[in-house]
Amino acid sequence: MPENIIVLDEANFDQETSKEMPIVVDFWATWCAPCRLIAPHLEALAKEYEGRVRVGKVDVDQNGSIATRFQIRSIPTLLVFKDGQTVDQLIGMVPKDSIQELIDKHVS
Repeated sequence: MPENIIVLDEANFDQETSKEMPIVVDFWATWCAPCRLIAPHLEALAKEYEGRVRVGKVDVDQNGSIATRFQIRSIPTLLVFKDGQTVDQLIGMVPKDSIQELIDKHVS
């Protein structure tokens, strides 16, 4: 995992998503081809927006309770958190531009 991507799990999820700086959380799985296709976009955007937004990943197979908590029924799903609240989402394989638009709505 690239150093600017935060691996989220039961131990750190609430702490990382409750910070003031927005975090885009990618709900994914290793077997999910569309998840693997958007991963390079997220890595590039994490570098591009460094210091303004964070990017985290939740492996739904290893953290099913987090996926259940946020009613994740399809992957990839991107949720944007700010101050502990879900403020936006994108579901499915989307182009980099769509992810960038999602981020831009929440970055000042």
